[in-house]
Amino acid sequence: MRIAIDAYGSDNAPFPEVEGAIIAINEQLCDKIYLVGEPNELKEELAKYYYDKEKIEIVPASERITMDDKPASIVKKKKDSSLVVAVKLHKEGIVDGVVSAGNTGAVMAASLFTYGRIKNVLRPAIAITLPTQKEPEIILDVGANVDCNDEHLLQFAKLGSLYSKFFFGVDNPKVALLNIGEESSKGNDLSKTAYKKLSKYEDINFVGNIEGKAILKGDVDVVVCDGFVGNVMLKTIEGAAISIFTMLKEQLKRNWLVKLGALLSLPAFTFLKKKLDHSEYGGALLVGLDGITIISHGSSNAKAIKNAVRVSVKIAESGFIQHAKEYFEEL
Repeated sequence: MRIAIDAYGSDNAPFPEVEGAIIAINEQLCDKIYLVGEPNELKEELAKYYYDKEKIEIVPASERITMDDKPASIVKKKKDSSLVVAVKLHKEGIVDGVVSAGNTGAVMAASLFTYGRIKNVLRPAIAITLPTQKEPEIILDVGANVDCNDEHLLQFAKLGSLYSKFFFGVDNPKVALLNIGEESSKGNDLSKTAYKKLSKYEDINFVGNIEGKAILKGDVDVVVCDGFVGNVMLKTIEGAAISIFTMLKEQLKRNWLVKLGALLSLPAFTFLKKKLDHSEYGGALLVGLDGITIISHGSSNAKAIKNAVRVSVKIAESGFIQHAKEYFEEL
């Protein structure tokens, strides 16, 4: 498996991208990595590490995508950016997937315009893997589509089901609709019409509505929502996790007795931190496209980039894209 990494995507680029690529190669997560970016700077950074020189190749790109760039125009205006060059490598079949920690809108636009949608898929969605009390849970959409209709949510549900089946090996994934109540009569017009449509669709194991408070229980495998609701939900959970750990650290500094208790509880704290750490999951997959792009967090460290490589390889090996194409092309 060969993976391209946009070396100038993250907030601290290219350092996490380079180190993450080194770790991925040293852990034999893939056969080869193409680092896309400014050659001289990348060569200088790579020289700091020990690795198999034949397994990391630099692909020149003279431009970078910034937060000020309009996503819809980057493919035409910045053809030689590290992001656009990386997705073109995938389109041309040189690599099996792409990893970028860049601007979400730009990554989505470059991927959409380069790969195109799977036939009959109305809109692509951003699918994240969320840690729960039980097994990981797929949630989509979390930001690609602010406004959706019931047909979009139905397709998200099917894409999420296929993703859960072929990536996590769940035989008959349970799908829930994110809503303000469990009853079918609850919610806005979109929620009510989507509930009716999902209930009648035999190809989806729809189990009804799920409230925000139940998302982290892990009772379902896939949660469907529009991009506006999904993005607010995701950032609320991220913010809550950060706040909880911040308050916990402050309390643990109070006195020696609390510090002793914290020391005894260290294994539990370590497990919780690892379970909630976004870097463990690598990034989010753009589903509905005829290609594999993993969008990592802008603040990604080397571990997050390494895990994004791992996820992209696993998706390529799972055959998820091909199965999604076969399903939707028959519609």
